[in-house]
Amino acid sequence: MTPPANMIRFRATKMLDTSQGRQPLDISFELEKGRLLTLYGPSGAGKTTILRILSGLTDIDAGRIEVDGQLWCDTRQNINVPARRRSIGLVFQDFALFPHLTVRQNLEFALQKGDDKKWVDELIALMELGALQNSRPATLSGGQQQRVALARAIARRPTLLLLDEPLSALDDDMRFRLQDYILKAHQHYRLTTILVSHYLPEIFRLSDEVISLDKGRIIKKGSPATVFLQEKTSGKFRVMGEIVAIIPSDIVFIVSVLSTNNIVKVIATSEEIATLRIGDKVMLASKAFNPVIIKIE
Repeated sequence: MTPPANMIRFRATKMLDTSQGRQPLDISFELEKGRLLTLYGPSGAGKTTILRILSGLTDIDAGRIEVDGQLWCDTRQNINVPARRRSIGLVFQDFALFPHLTVRQNLEFALQKGDDKKWVDELIALMELGALQNSRPATLSGGQQQRVALARAIARRPTLLLLDEPLSALDDDMRFRLQDYILKAHQHYRLTTILVSHYLPEIFRLSDEVISLDKGRIIKKGSPATVFLQEKTSGKFRVMGEIVAIIPSDIVFIVSVLSTNNIVKVIATSEEIATLRIGDKVMLASKAFNPVIIKIE
Protein backbone atom coordinates (compact mmCIF):
# COMPACT_ATOMS: atom_id res chain seq x y z
CA MET A 1 0.00 0.00 0.00
CA THR A 2 1.33 3.45 -0.96
CA PRO A 3 1.74 5.67 2.15
CA PRO A 4 -0.40 8.84 2.19
CA ALA A 5 1.21 11.91 0.59
CA ASN A 6 -0.43 14.55 2.79
CA MET A 7 2.06 14.47 5.62
CA ILE A 8 5.62 15.36 6.58
CA ARG A 9 8.25 12.65 6.85
CA PHE A 10 11.46 13.89 8.43
CA ARG A 11 14.62 11.89 8.98
CA ALA A 12 17.93 13.68 9.50
CA THR A 13 21.32 13.28 11.11
CA LYS A 14 23.82 16.09 11.57
CA MET A 15 26.69 16.99 13.87
CA LEU A 16 25.86 20.04 16.00
CA ASP A 17 28.23 22.50 17.65
CA THR A 18 26.74 23.26 21.07
CA SER A 19 27.91 24.91 24.27
CA GLN A 20 28.61 21.38 25.57
CA GLY A 21 30.71 20.55 22.50
CA ARG A 22 29.90 18.62 19.35
CA GLN A 23 26.93 16.28 19.52
CA PRO A 24 24.90 14.38 16.90
CA LEU A 25 21.37 15.34 15.88
CA ASP A 26 19.50 12.15 15.02
CA ILE A 27 15.79 12.81 14.53
CA SER A 28 12.96 10.98 12.75
CA PHE A 29 9.25 11.83 12.89
CA GLU A 30 6.06 12.05 10.84
CA LEU A 31 3.36 14.73 11.02
CA GLU A 32 -0.06 14.63 9.38
CA LYS A 33 -1.20 17.59 7.29
CA GLY A 34 -3.17 20.18 9.28
CA ARG A 35 -1.62 19.34 12.66
CA LEU A 36 0.30 21.68 14.97
CA LEU A 37 3.47 20.14 16.40
CA THR A 38 5.55 21.75 19.15
CA LEU A 39 9.27 21.07 19.59
CA TYR A 40 10.23 21.31 23.26
CA GLY A 41 13.52 20.91 25.07
CA PRO A 42 16.53 22.68 26.59
CA SER A 43 18.76 25.09 24.72
CA GLY A 44 21.01 23.22 22.32
CA ALA A 45 18.65 20.24 21.98
CA GLY A 46 18.24 20.83 18.23
CA LYS A 47 14.82 22.52 18.01
CA THR A 48 15.80 25.51 15.86
CA THR A 49 18.14 23.31 13.80
CA ILE A 50 15.15 21.16 12.80
CA LEU A 51 13.31 24.27 11.57
CA ARG A 52 16.38 25.40 9.65
CA ILE A 53 16.75 21.97 8.06
CA LEU A 54 13.10 21.96 7.01
CA SER A 55 13.41 25.45 5.55
CA GLY A 56 16.55 24.56 3.59
CA LEU A 57 18.78 26.96 5.53
CA THR A 58 20.88 24.16 7.08
CA ASP A 59 22.14 21.09 5.25
CA ILE A 60 22.13 17.60 6.80
CA ASP A 61 24.76 14.89 6.80
CA ALA A 62 22.27 12.15 5.95
CA GLY A 63 18.51 11.72 5.72
CA ARG A 64 15.34 12.34 3.76
CA ILE A 65 12.62 15.00 3.99
CA GLU A 66 9.29 14.57 2.22
CA VAL A 67 6.48 17.14 2.50
CA ASP A 68 3.03 16.46 1.01
CA GLY A 69 4.45 13.99 -1.47
CA GLN A 70 7.26 16.31 -2.60
CA LEU A 71 10.84 15.27 -1.94
CA TRP A 72 12.72 18.23 -0.48
CA CYS A 73 15.87 16.41 0.52
CA ASP A 74 17.38 12.96 0.03
CA THR A 75 21.10 12.60 0.62
CA ARG A 76 21.22 9.18 -1.07
CA GLN A 77 19.80 10.63 -4.28
CA ASN A 78 21.75 13.89 -3.90
CA ILE A 79 18.48 15.87 -3.83
CA ASN A 80 18.34 19.14 -1.88
CA VAL A 81 15.64 21.61 -2.93
CA PRO A 82 16.88 25.18 -2.23
CA ALA A 83 15.12 27.29 0.38
CA ARG A 84 13.52 29.63 -2.18
CA ARG A 85 11.69 26.68 -3.77
CA ARG A 86 10.33 25.22 -0.54
CA SER A 87 6.80 26.22 0.40
CA ILE A 88 7.68 27.55 3.85
CA GLY A 89 6.45 30.39 6.04
CA LEU A 90 8.90 31.45 8.76
CA VAL A 91 8.30 33.49 11.92
CA PHE A 92 11.12 34.07 14.39
CA GLN A 93 11.55 36.18 17.55
CA ASP A 94 13.04 38.88 15.33
CA PHE A 95 10.11 40.34 13.39
CA ALA A 96 12.35 41.09 10.35
CA LEU A 97 9.81 43.46 8.78
CA PHE A 98 10.90 45.89 6.09
CA PRO A 99 11.05 49.23 7.96
CA HIS A 100 10.49 51.41 4.88
CA LEU A 101 7.28 49.56 3.88
CA THR A 102 3.82 49.86 5.38
CA VAL A 103 2.04 46.87 6.89
CA ARG A 104 0.12 46.30 3.66
CA GLN A 105 3.27 46.63 1.56
CA ASN A 106 5.09 44.12 3.79
CA LEU A 107 2.31 41.60 3.15
CA GLU A 108 2.17 42.33 -0.59
CA PHE A 109 5.92 41.82 -0.85
CA ALA A 110 5.45 38.22 0.35
CA LEU A 111 2.94 37.34 -2.38
CA GLN A 112 3.92 34.80 -5.01
CA LYS A 113 4.10 35.91 -8.62
CA GLY A 114 0.61 36.17 -10.05
CA ASP A 115 -1.19 36.16 -6.68
CA ASP A 116 -4.28 38.36 -6.43
CA LYS A 117 -3.76 41.23 -3.96
CA LYS A 118 -7.24 40.52 -2.61
CA TRP A 119 -5.51 37.74 -0.68
CA VAL A 120 -3.83 40.50 1.36
CA ASP A 121 -7.24 42.03 2.10
CA GLU A 122 -8.38 38.69 3.51
CA LEU A 123 -5.30 38.36 5.69
CA ILE A 124 -5.63 41.92 6.98
CA ALA A 125 -9.23 41.21 7.96
CA LEU A 126 -8.44 37.85 9.60
CA MET A 127 -5.50 39.24 11.59
CA GLU A 128 -7.38 42.47 12.43
CA LEU A 129 -4.74 44.72 10.88
CA GLY A 130 -7.09 47.10 9.07
CA ALA A 131 -6.36 50.08 11.31
CA LEU A 132 -2.62 49.44 10.99
CA GLN A 133 -2.29 48.64 7.29
CA ASN A 134 -0.86 52.05 6.32
CA SER A 135 1.52 52.25 9.29
CA ARG A 136 5.24 51.48 9.20
CA PRO A 137 6.77 48.92 11.62
CA ALA A 138 8.55 51.50 13.77
CA THR A 139 5.19 52.91 14.89
CA LEU A 140 3.84 49.50 15.98
CA SER A 141 4.09 47.71 19.32
CA GLY A 142 5.98 44.43 19.59
CA GLY A 143 2.75 42.44 19.55
CA GLN A 144 1.47 44.29 16.50
CA GLN A 145 4.73 43.73 14.65
CA GLN A 146 4.65 40.03 15.43
CA ARG A 147 1.06 39.85 14.17
CA VAL A 148 2.23 41.42 10.90
CA ALA A 149 5.15 38.96 10.73
CA LEU A 150 2.72 36.05 11.15
CA ALA A 151 0.41 37.44 8.45
CA ARG A 152 3.38 37.93 6.09
CA ALA A 153 4.47 34.30 6.58
CA ILE A 154 0.96 33.11 5.77
CA ALA A 155 0.76 35.40 2.71
CA ARG A 156 3.05 32.96 0.89
CA ARG A 157 0.35 30.27 1.26
CA PRO A 158 2.95 27.93 2.74
CA THR A 159 2.69 24.17 2.85
CA LEU A 160 4.47 24.37 6.18
CA LEU A 161 4.45 27.20 8.75
CA LEU A 162 7.50 27.29 11.06
CA LEU A 163 7.40 29.34 14.28
CA ASP A 164 10.60 29.66 16.31
CA GLU A 165 9.57 30.97 19.75
CA PRO A 166 7.76 33.90 18.09
CA LEU A 167 6.09 35.11 21.31
CA SER A 168 8.90 34.73 23.84
CA ALA A 169 9.72 38.46 23.94
CA LEU A 170 6.13 39.53 24.67
CA ASP A 171 4.42 40.05 28.02
CA ASP A 172 1.91 37.44 29.22
CA ASP A 173 -1.20 39.36 28.15
CA MET A 174 0.11 40.07 24.64
CA ARG A 175 1.44 36.53 24.36
CA PHE A 176 -2.01 35.11 25.13
CA ARG A 177 -3.63 37.37 22.52
CA LEU A 178 -1.10 36.40 19.87
CA GLN A 179 -1.76 32.74 20.61
CA ASP A 180 -5.34 33.42 19.55
CA TYR A 181 -4.15 34.73 16.18
CA ILE A 182 -1.82 31.77 15.64
CA LEU A 183 -4.60 29.33 16.46
CA LYS A 184 -7.11 31.21 14.30
CA ALA A 185 -4.78 31.32 11.28
CA HIS A 186 -3.72 27.69 11.72
CA GLN A 187 -7.32 26.48 11.80
CA HIS A 188 -8.75 28.88 9.20
CA TYR A 189 -6.16 28.08 6.54
CA ARG A 190 -5.71 24.45 7.64
CA LEU A 191 -1.99 24.97 7.96
CA THR A 192 0.56 22.39 8.99
CA THR A 193 2.55 24.16 11.70
CA ILE A 194 5.69 23.41 13.68
CA LEU A 195 6.26 25.59 16.74
CA VAL A 196 9.28 25.87 19.02
CA SER A 197 8.23 26.84 22.54
CA HIS A 198 9.32 26.45 26.18
CA TYR A 199 6.09 27.88 27.63
CA LEU A 200 3.81 25.07 28.85
CA PRO A 201 0.47 26.96 28.90
CA GLU A 202 1.16 27.95 25.28
CA ILE A 203 2.04 24.38 24.34
CA PHE A 204 -1.14 22.99 25.90
CA ARG A 205 -3.25 25.68 24.28
CA LEU A 206 -1.93 25.35 20.74
CA SER A 207 -0.46 21.91 20.18
CA ASP A 208 -1.91 18.72 18.75
CA GLU A 209 1.38 16.94 19.31
CA VAL A 210 4.65 17.53 21.16
CA ILE A 211 8.15 16.22 20.58
CA SER A 212 10.44 16.58 23.59
CA LEU A 213 14.11 16.76 22.62
CA ASP A 214 17.36 16.48 24.51
CA LYS A 215 20.89 16.39 23.12
CA GLY A 216 19.72 15.99 19.55
CA ARG A 217 17.37 13.08 20.15
CA ILE A 218 13.65 12.56 20.77
CA ILE A 219 13.07 11.50 24.37
CA LYS A 220 9.26 11.61 24.32
CA LYS A 221 6.44 12.37 21.89
CA GLY A 222 2.66 12.44 21.90
CA SER A 223 -0.11 14.78 22.99
CA PRO A 224 0.78 17.54 25.49
CA ALA A 225 -0.94 15.54 28.23
CA THR A 226 1.04 12.41 27.35
CA VAL A 227 4.36 14.24 27.33
CA PHE A 228 3.93 16.48 30.38
CA LEU A 229 1.23 15.11 32.66
CA GLN A 230 2.18 11.48 33.05
CA GLU A 231 5.24 11.89 35.26
CA LYS A 232 5.27 10.16 38.63
CA THR A 233 4.52 12.34 41.62
CA SER A 234 7.14 13.16 44.20
CA GLY A 235 6.92 14.03 47.88
CA LYS A 236 8.68 17.36 47.51
CA PHE A 237 5.44 19.37 47.41
CA ARG A 238 2.02 18.25 48.59
CA VAL A 239 -0.81 20.62 49.52
CA MET A 240 -4.39 19.93 50.54
CA GLY A 241 -7.17 22.08 49.13
CA GLU A 242 -10.70 22.41 47.77
CA ILE A 243 -11.72 22.88 44.14
CA VAL A 244 -13.48 26.23 43.71
CA ALA A 245 -13.64 26.45 39.89
CA ILE A 246 -13.18 24.32 36.77
CA ILE A 247 -12.95 26.47 33.64
CA PRO A 248 -12.49 25.13 30.09
CA SER A 249 -9.65 26.74 28.09
CA ASP A 250 -9.49 25.39 24.53
CA ILE A 251 -8.25 21.77 24.77
CA VAL A 252 -7.54 21.80 28.52
CA PHE A 253 -9.21 22.90 31.77
CA ILE A 254 -7.99 25.35 34.40
CA VAL A 255 -8.77 23.98 37.87
CA SER A 256 -8.65 26.52 40.72
CA VAL A 257 -7.88 25.03 44.14
CA LEU A 258 -8.26 26.99 47.39
CA SER A 259 -5.48 26.14 49.84
CA THR A 260 -4.83 28.11 53.03
CA ASN A 261 -6.37 31.31 51.61
CA ASN A 262 -4.43 31.01 48.34
CA ILE A 263 -5.75 30.03 44.92
CA VAL A 264 -3.60 27.60 42.95
CA LYS A 265 -4.47 27.17 39.28
CA VAL A 266 -3.62 23.85 37.64
CA ILE A 267 -3.87 22.66 34.04
CA ALA A 268 -5.88 19.43 33.66
CA THR A 269 -7.12 17.33 30.76
CA SER A 270 -10.75 16.32 30.19
CA GLU A 271 -9.90 12.79 31.38
CA GLU A 272 -8.42 14.14 34.62
CA ILE A 273 -11.41 16.33 35.48
CA ALA A 274 -13.99 13.65 34.63
CA THR A 275 -14.39 12.68 38.31
CA LEU A 276 -13.72 16.11 39.80
CA ARG A 277 -16.40 18.53 41.00
CA ILE A 278 -16.41 21.97 42.62
CA GLY A 279 -16.17 21.42 46.36
CA ASP A 280 -14.06 18.24 46.11
CA LYS A 281 -11.22 17.92 48.58
CA VAL A 282 -7.99 17.29 46.68
CA MET A 283 -4.25 17.07 47.11
CA LEU A 284 -1.83 18.88 44.82
CA ALA A 285 1.40 16.95 44.35
CA SER A 286 4.44 18.26 42.53
CA LYS A 287 5.63 16.78 39.26
CA ALA A 288 8.48 17.55 36.90
CA PHE A 289 6.56 20.24 35.03
CA ASN A 290 3.08 20.77 36.46
CA PRO A 291 1.16 20.02 39.67
CA VAL A 292 -1.19 17.03 39.54
CA ILE A 293 -4.60 16.87 41.25
CA ILE A 294 -5.36 13.82 43.36
CA LYS A 295 -8.94 13.47 44.61
CA ILE A 296 -9.35 12.58 48.29
CA GLU A 297 -12.02 9.95 48.74
